[in-house]
Amino acid sequence: MEFLIKFAQTHETFRLAELNALAVIEDVDLTIVESSLLSPLCLVRLPSAEAAQRLIRRSILAQSIHEFWGSGQDLDALHESVKERSQHLWPQYLQPSFKFVFESYQGARSDVLKLSIINSFGYLPFKGPIRMSRPDHVFTIFELWPYDSPVLGIENPDMMYLGRLVACSSRDVILRFDLKKRSYISTTSMDSELSLVTANIALAAPGKLFYDPFVGTGSFPIACAHFGAVGWGSDIDGRVIRGTGGCKSLKGNFEQYGLTNHVGDFFAADLINTPIKETHRLWDGIVCDPPYGVREGLRVLGIRDPTKTPWLVEKGIIQAALPDFVPPKKPYSFMAMLDDILAFASATLVDDGRLSFWMPTANDEQEIPVPSHPCLSLVVVCVQNFNKWSRRLITYRRIPDSQVSRPALEAYRSRSSAQETGKTADDLNPFRRGYFRKFEAED
Repeated sequence: MEFLIKFAQTHETFRLAELNALAVIEDVDLTIVESSLLSPLCLVRLPSAEAAQRLIRRSILAQSIHEFWGSGQDLDALHESVKERSQHLWPQYLQPSFKFVFESYQGARSDVLKLSIINSFGYLPFKGPIRMSRPDHVFTIFELWPYDSPVLGIENPDMMYLGRLVACSSRDVILRFDLKKRSYISTTSMDSELSLVTANIALAAPGKLFYDPFVGTGSFPIACAHFGAVGWGSDIDGRVIRGTGGCKSLKGNFEQYGLTNHVGDFFAADLINTPIKETHRLWDGIVCDPPYGVREGLRVLGIRDPTKTPWLVEKGIIQAALPDFVPPKKPYSFMAMLDDILAFASATLVDDGRLSFWMPTANDEQEIPVPSHPCLSLVVVCVQNFNKWSRRLITYRRIPDSQVSRPALEAYRSRSSAQETGKTADDLNPFRRGYFRKFEAED
């Protein structure tokens, strides 16, 4: 069976990534028949209407899914297509109540013309009552118009579709997790929409353990917990996790949403200095938005040269267990951080577990390539563009050890990791260097 999916016209490069992930979560056989970043409609093939409902029920970027009844470049062609494709379905809808609605993209018609088009479907043998409120079935006429049609005076759309509404998505949950309504946030908190989309792409689901090594105020664990996973996290600064206590804390955010049953634990650590043993593969998913090091250089727990500041080492030994202890930090290479994220994921993800993390790029000639690891298979790369830079959501799958190339793994281990060859923040971070060059060029 073929179905039309209606997407919100936002984050277009994330659509199919989320859709394919939902097909994995729901164990649905999905085939993408037709899709375009310029259109809010996507034609897919699914086994049944029940499979369509399962596929769409937790989607964030989709709005609804419709049983595909026909399409055409004009109204006459649409009628011919509807008669050819859907005539065998008509007997199922003779008696139930129904209504017709319009959804136009980049164009519009007058109410008089809309009513005329709806009446042109009078050959459909529906005998049930027309109900504008809570009908048994909703039939939608979709119209795709050329860009700027009202201004250009274009009178007809490029394409028309007819579909029967099967199910709506969970897009309205974005408002529930809106940062404006959240008790505890910071300037780097990921917005609710992209947090939920990331959780979907990473396959967050009941019975799974998800970890964010740069947890901050908890946007990703909260999104994963909403989908039933247990959220864990760590941050280099324990004060961010604790907040001021009560509702103004990371755990307070979980209490706000009634998700305390999905809280694992949160602790101060980084990828290098962590209590998590890399000999234990326990995470079903790792989701994170690492620091970009723009406002200040990247840091990792530790001292650059312990021999020059032995008093700091002694102080750390004595005060480490105190609740207000702030551990020292040293400069950290951006490229080393990327390597460490992949190495940590390869060592702690279960087979087929996913790593989804955000990586910035300065949109220049020296764009940072997508990092790789022999134990991780690249699943998808989604791009969010800004004015002078962009960021990519990169998702990997942990390959079972039996499928890992031994020569590739040995070569990776023997290759020296990215070295901290500089001392300044720009030396250690090619993204930061490229980011500020954009503004220097304008000056």
